[in-house]
Formats: sequence, structure tokens, C-alpha cells
Amino acid sequence: MDWLVADIGGTNTRCAIGAAGGSIARVATFRNREYPGLGDLLATYLDGLPPGERPRRAALAVAAPISGRRVRMINIDWEFTTDDLATRLRLEQVEVLNDFAALAWSLPALGAADLVQVGGGEARPRAAKVVLGPGTGLGTAGLVPVGERGWAAVAGEGGHTTLPAADDAEADLIRRARDRHGHCSAERLVSGPGLATLHELRTGTALTPEALGAAAAAGDPAAVASASAGFRLLGTVAGNVALAFGATGGVYIGGGIVPRHLELFERSGFRERFEAKGRYREYVAPIPVYVIVAPYPGLAGLLAYVARD
Repeated sequence: MDWLVADIGGTNTRCAIGAAGGSIARVATFRNREYPGLGDLLATYLDGLPPGERPRRAALAVAAPISGRRVRMINIDWEFTTDDLATRLRLEQVEVLNDFAALAWSLPALGAADLVQVGGGEARPRAAKVVLGPGTGLGTAGLVPVGERGWAAVAGEGGHTTLPAADDAEADLIRRARDRHGHCSAERLVSGPGLATLHELRTGTALTPEALGAAAAAGDPAAVASASAGFRLLGTVAGNVALAFGATGGVYIGGGIVPRHLELFERSGFRERFEAKGRYREYVAPIPVYVIVAPYPGLAGLLAYVARD
């Protein structure tokens, strides 16, 4: 039986139909703010399917902490329960995962064409992996081996840990962000809105995340410098997560920002910052970092999750 799978971020939602452990079809992307709630968005997608193709089960990847049947999203004012969704959408089963936990479930199946390696050596087989990346927020998750062949995803909220500074300039930026928000998490400066905040703190110019991304892509020096500063901060965070998990199986960068600015990311100083761990530089230096360039890894991860043993 087919599943409705949906990757629900803070800005966009991608929906598709697929079989457990199989491929996806009928992919559609929606702008979240065009809908009053998730149920309305998913109903629009399901009502548009051909007769006879409406699935009875759903697996949802949501950019929010998952701790029960009720889910409250952080970067958009949506709240729902799995029971309400099941009733409204005539579903017999609704599975909900954190969006980066779903990404973690996709990692073992990613091939060479789905990844771009940024430094390091070869991943150790059957070793812990981590995935993180900036989009509307900053998500993190781990994937750890279980038994001889299995895996288990570990959802986390590492994007909300306190952001550390690696030099005096970063310390000043973080202090000013802390003055503004009361606490400077990694997400405050390493996400789409975070990079816009970082640019404003550096230059005094306020841009939307979309305008900043377009300016960086066009080669504007100030925008390039701000994006590079954000990617170096991401390197610090990624190295910390790699150490915390012992992620010798690889660090994977997902989210919507880095793949769109891959060349800038590669020359930003991310890798140097990732390895700048003092006495543990030799530990992290061999760890490969991969940028995920597959089009719908979160949806594939959901199908891997529902196919698990």
C-alpha cells in the first residue's frame, strides 16, 4: 500500500506518494503561508490526486520537536494532532518524525550522485553519522548502527544550542545578537533568517533572506562576506556535533541553503573551521563532510523509516 509522504519545513512543504522502501512519485511543493494550517495544505494535495490513488497512510517529516501526538511548529504558527489529521484526511495511520530525523534515515541509501564531498577521508562503515543544515531553521540529527545491519535515527534540537565564538569578531556579533534576542542559539545566525541577521549586524543593512541569497549568488562582496561568515559558524557547529556523536561515519549537510551556494560554501572556510578543534584536530580531520544534493532526501528518508524492520 502506498504512503503519503510530506517534508514540512518552516517555509515550504513537499508532498509525494511512495511505497515503503521504494521510490516517490507525484511530487508537489507548496508555500506554507498560503494555507491556514497543515491539514488544509495536505487536503489540497490529496484532493488533487487521480481517483483511486489516494493513500490511506501518511508519514510526515516536520520541522519541530516531536514528543507525542500533538505537534507545535517553531518557525510557523501551525499546531496539529495526528488524530485530527487522520480524521480530516481519512487516514488509517499517521507517522510523524522530526524533519532531520527523516533526513538521517535517508543517509545509508544516498549514492555518489547524491553527495558532494567537502574534505576529509573515507567514512568508516557501520559508524555513527550526523546530518545538519540551515534552512528556515537549523536542524540536526544522528544515525547510529543497531545490530549487524540496522540503523536508528536520533532526533535532536542542536540548532538551539548556544552558539560559540571562535574569534573576537564572532564574539562581538554573538554579543550583539544576544542583546537583541536574550540568547544567541546557533540558529539565530546560521539559518536563512539567521544569515540575514548576521548580515545586518555586520553591515547595518537589513535584507530579507531571499535578497541576501540572491546578492551572494550575484557576487556582491558584502553579501558574500556575510554568507561566508555564516558558513564558518556552521563549520564550528558541525565539528561540535561530529565530536558529540563520534561521527566517523560522516557529517552530512542538508537544508535548503548550502546546496544552492555550494561553490561559496566550499571556499568559505567551513572546512578549516570544522577541523579547528585543538587537541582533537587529528580526530575530526579524517571525517568526511558531504553536502546532500539529492532532490528529495527527506521524502526518501520517510519511506526508509516506514520500511524499517
